[in-house]
Amino acid sequence: QVQLVESGGGLVRNGGSLRLSCAAAETAISLKTMGWYRQQPGMEREMVATISTDGTTDYTDSVLGRFTIARDNTKNTVSLQMNNLKPEDTAVYYCNARYGAGSIFAAWGQGTQVTVSS
Repeated sequence: QVQLVESGGGLVRNGGSLRLSCAAAETAISLKTMGWYRQQPGMEREMVATISTDGTTDYTDSVLGRFTIARDNTKNTVSLQMNNLKPEDTAVYYCNARYGAGSIFAAWGQGTQVTVSS
């Protein structure tokens, strides 16, 4: 089972920036799509951004132009640069990675809190 370790997050003012990082404990395993999801209190977890092994990215509309996802396939890491943060971005952010040859499995990080004050 792949273990993901997140870092970053914290408290920032409206319009500020934060960077989230996530690293897989195992570097020998080949990860497929990686991404970031977030969950607000009482809400379902939602996709924020994903990136495939060839670098193809996908973003939820609300973060387009403000967030940038990147990955390093040699180190099995993924990051999320968040600029121009807004109070509605406040949530717990989770790193996700898919892996497997036949069956596809999903690994999740422990979550990191991002709070944007108005």
